[in-house]
Amino acid sequence: MKKPSKMDGERRKALLERIRADIESTSPEEDAAVRAAAQSDPDNPPDVVPKRIGRPPAAVTKESITIRVDPDVVRRFKADGPGWQSRMNEALRRAVGL
Repeated sequence: MKKPSKMDGERRKALLERIRADIESTSPEEDAAVRAAAQSDPDNPPDVVPKRIGRPPAAVTKESITIRVDPDVVRRFKADGPGWQSRMNEALRRAVGL
């Protein structure tokens, strides 16, 4: 069951409208002053782009497709363990002369 919000819909809507009005009424000079103050604040951590986690992007990507293959063919490739899709790709490349 969904937990009820602490703020009812009308109060939330009114708050969001006030926030939007404040943002829209901020001049470029005020915005620049606020940004400068935030950047010079020693307690404000810098905006750091986190490192990407995982495998780096491949130089050559593959196309994802859906293909129907006989069950015995799939079982044969899977029987050799992990990497069966790569082995199937290699077999297809050899079959078409690539």
